[in-house]
Amino acid sequence: MRQLLLRPELHRFASCAEFAEAFRLGEGDLVITNRYIYEPGFGALGLGAELVFQEDYGSGEPSDEMAQAIHAALKGGHRRVVAIGGGTVIDIAKLFALERLTPVLDLFDGKIEPRKGRELVIVPTTCGTGSEATNLSIIELKSRGTKLGLAAEALYADHAVLVPELLEGLPYPVFATSSIDALIHAVESSVSPRATAYTKLFGHRAIELIVAGYRAIARGGPEARKPLHEDFLVASDYAGIAFGNAGCGAVHAMSYPLGARFHVAHGEANYALFAGVFRGYREIARDGAMAELEALLASCLGCGRDRAFDELEALLSRVLRRRRLAEYGATGATCAEFAELVARTQGRLMANNYAGLDEARVRKIYESLL
Repeated sequence: MRQLLLRPELHRFASCAEFAEAFRLGEGDLVITNRYIYEPGFGALGLGAELVFQEDYGSGEPSDEMAQAIHAALKGGHRRVVAIGGGTVIDIAKLFALERLTPVLDLFDGKIEPRKGRELVIVPTTCGTGSEATNLSIIELKSRGTKLGLAAEALYADHAVLVPELLEGLPYPVFATSSIDALIHAVESSVSPRATAYTKLFGHRAIELIVAGYRAIARGGPEARKPLHEDFLVASDYAGIAFGNAGCGAVHAMSYPLGARFHVAHGEANYALFAGVFRGYREIARDGAMAELEALLASCLGCGRDRAFDELEALLSRVLRRRRLAEYGATGATCAEFAELVARTQGRLMANNYAGLDEARVRKIYESLL
């Protein structure tokens, strides 16, 4: 069994200008980003790259329609793709590093072999996606009403770049949902049957950093996060390494229909399912990796092991209120529909579950969160 794969090459720079100079950004580069991110950090540098502002092609989560629209507008002939943004930008940009990406549905259905066509540089601007460290691109397939992940060697970045300066303008709600997403990456990968001592090394350290940061926020309020931006950015990358190797499970699988149907941001959708899934696991078994995780959380939170998940849920509620599924518009009928969709389409993720969750139990978890 493979223990750990580390990709890509990792860099850290103090400023956007330092990164742009070191990588000689300019002509021949395709930069996929958001205007509100690019203009403050890079706008005055006169880089000369072809720019794609993701928001010009659709809002919200990445989709096949968004990727098709960007592809139709490009000039072509790029030597390198540079993603500067959050999960939407990164998941879209990964596809543009391939030799061929359209029709996008054919790519995700396995009818097109994903082959690397150009160098890929990823610069995350949130502290949650971890996608700079993985070979995954997850998008919404609009015609099918769900999200699907594509995993391929060709989707690994050649370079991942951490620039803490880029987190300075991050709105608190985006910080909260993205960092909770990173925490869930670390937690899910820690109890995955594919976890190893090496993946847990990264996942467990990510948990320690994020929980410590959340305790600081609980004491000092949202502004207390600002001195900790680099810790959260590093934790997100550690969590990306962990789940890129060991995988995520039912939290992510069950969040995809919720995000697609009700246009809920990825991190928020995961947060909505997190407590319910882990309650379901712990009803089935609390040995092995779950016992190890409970002990780690108890140590981080200063409580007994039996209280660890309750204390974590209480801490998360002080960082961001978790909404009930009914607040998004879900009903009992929706729960049944989502459970069937997960059983039919999310086998790749459900194979990483700590304990087996059949369609009936998945439905029960959804219903418990209404």
